[in-house]
Amino acid sequence: MEAHAGQLAEMRDLIAAHARADLQTPIDGLLLSEEVASTTPDYSLTEPLVVVLAQGGKRLLLGDDVYEYRAGQCLVVTADLPVTGHFIDTGDGPSLGMALVLRPAVVAALMLQVPATRWTRGTLAQPAMSTADADAELLDAAIRLLRLLEKPSDAPILAPLIEREIIWRLLTGPQGETVRQIGSADSNLAYVSRAIGWIRDNYAEPMRIEELAQVAGMSPPTFHRHFRAVTAMSPLQFQKRIRLQEARSMLVAEPGDVAGIGHRVGYDSPSQFTREYRRLFGAPPGRDASRLRA
Repeated sequence: MEAHAGQLAEMRDLIAAHARADLQTPIDGLLLSEEVASTTPDYSLTEPLVVVLAQGGKRLLLGDDVYEYRAGQCLVVTADLPVTGHFIDTGDGPSLGMALVLRPAVVAALMLQVPATRWTRGTLAQPAMSTADADAELLDAAIRLLRLLEKPSDAPILAPLIEREIIWRLLTGPQGETVRQIGSADSNLAYVSRAIGWIRDNYAEPMRIEELAQVAGMSPPTFHRHFRAVTAMSPLQFQKRIRLQEARSMLVAEPGDVAGIGHRVGYDSPSQFTREYRRLFGAPPGRDASRLRA
């Protein structure tokens, strides 16, 4: 615990020194966040990444599943997902975290080095999110990656090596089965991700399960089962969440055209759009957009 406390203290200092409002850093794929705790839900679209918290906590809702992680723990996300979440007030100040984008090519290359006896052969896709404690080795690699922000001349050479080390620690740790799905071209996650990509690119279009299943290369019943296992939602619920989150972004930028934006994201009925928007975000579109702009 003493070593972990020292590691987390250094992580906190480095993240606080380099975090920016847009989360970006000069190191490709490395994101930093400094957020005040809030009970107001935040709606966002994730990408495959690993998040390590150095201070504070966060609670995420994916479908009906709840994921909570705190300082010294990590979250792994293996697909593009619409999530709801908020930072938890732990009494320590703002939540401080780092995230590293998980690249399928890097994961796939390292998977070849992991003994096959580590893998189980389940028939159902793993959930696309998981949490676990970050051990000393993972924290050490994360800190060395953060230190490169203060040595930019070293970053182009050393950052890719540390990225590989972090992914190796994940693959050989308790979240290995979850991470492995990213790098396996024949995993159920890979097939479901094809359909997720189609929905994200065509969210305003009418959707038929038979066509989505064809995109994923599965039979409709198998596809529906694996899709729900990965996302904790049905394909229709997933599409609806994407539509409403996209509409929210549009309303902030283009106030006053509620019916038009509802139609652009795929709703033929303005009343249905307003009803479902209010159910998700807690206020009708116009009022919610005004609050966000304010």
